[in-house]
Amino acid sequence: MAQLRGIGKREFAGRRRNLMALMEPNSIAVIPSARQQYRNRDTEYPFRQDSDFLYLTGFQEPDAVLVLVPGRRHGQCVLFCRDRDPARELWDGYRAGPEGAVERYGADDAFPVSDIDDILPGLIEGRERVYYSMGRSRGFDTRLMGWVNSIRERESSGAVPPGEFTDLDHMLHELRLVKSAGELRVMRRAAQVTAEAHCAAMRACRPGLYEYQLEAELAYAYARGGARCPAYPAIVGGGANGCILHYVENSERLRDGDLVLIDAGCEYHGYASDVTRTFPVNGRFSPAQRALYEVVQAAHAAGIAASQAGNHWNQPHDATVRVITEGLVDLGLLRGRVTKLIKDGAYRDFYMHRAGHWLGLDVHDVGDYRVGGEWRLLEPGMVMTMEPGIYVAPENTRVAKKWRGIGIRIEDDVAIGADGPEVLSAGVPMAPDDIEALMAA
Repeated sequence: MAQLRGIGKREFAGRRRNLMALMEPNSIAVIPSARQQYRNRDTEYPFRQDSDFLYLTGFQEPDAVLVLVPGRRHGQCVLFCRDRDPARELWDGYRAGPEGAVERYGADDAFPVSDIDDILPGLIEGRERVYYSMGRSRGFDTRLMGWVNSIRERESSGAVPPGEFTDLDHMLHELRLVKSAGELRVMRRAAQVTAEAHCAAMRACRPGLYEYQLEAELAYAYARGGARCPAYPAIVGGGANGCILHYVENSERLRDGDLVLIDAGCEYHGYASDVTRTFPVNGRFSPAQRALYEVVQAAHAAGIAASQAGNHWNQPHDATVRVITEGLVDLGLLRGRVTKLIKDGAYRDFYMHRAGHWLGLDVHDVGDYRVGGEWRLLEPGMVMTMEPGIYVAPENTRVAKKWRGIGIRIEDDVAIGADGPEVLSAGVPMAPDDIEALMAA
């Protein structure tokens, strides 16, 4: 399997060095890969590597273990992986093997994973601290503790077991939070392919189609653009289904006069995109749909404007809340003073989620939103989504009938830059007139 496109051995080696620089002296880190998962009986899901393992290695095979041993004389980066096996490769595809792990992936040392029981305990012995993400894999947790216990059993003969276990997640996820130039290039392409897919769905849309037929347009556009899989199950919600935040059935017929909300993004060489557009099934917004849409569009613009390096994480969200609350008051869906409505959370009946989340190797990417109990400051290289929305429940009898069952969300992928935010997914139309023009073309 190939490495991640756009990111070479040198960058992966730098990531490992950065992690080891944060580790305590005389320590060791153990990071297992993902395992192949079965869909049913003997049919496997397409393999997706564990994101932490992928970040540190670029290695995209199952049943591997990365071991980082700062200061080890014979090499600090040790990779255990499946050995070459021509018979299995005939059925399952090529393997790198230990030789390929060194030559192609930059490991200092590599061994067949079948030898890990004999080798890894010797690497752990004498180390004061083990860095490991406990609780992700019960099976591997048990194996690791078995290796440590085998050292403890030999204490009387001079073996020295580790004294501490430390969770690896915080250090590693802080490194993942700020993207490199290479990562940003890959994420721009992911967003570009996703934008092309959303445009294809808009062009194909018409009354009478089923939601899943628009989902098919997305899948085709992803593959055509080099993205073999979605970053998450697509949400294609027509009419009131657009008010269900994580609607994934995508089974209903699209009706003339309704909106359709599509929340979908591809995964491109490991990196996710996450884009939402809402548009009229028949290609023309009704006055009520356009009025609500323009409130969300204004909130989206306010959130983007607040996504500046040096602002804290919650400022963009606060900006969207104010604009949406003001808009709901102007349209008569809320009544009262805007400041008090915000304080009381009255807007949450219509806007019940956050304005965004981190984006990267995971669609809801890693990284703390608070540091020391305070909202963290945005820094160049961070990537986030901006996704305000308004959802008027079909059964909400407190508002005029014309608003009921309308769900609208607008979402883009935004990279924080030193000179301001960069909208990675700007290639898909957002303004109502532009959407209508694309659908009419």
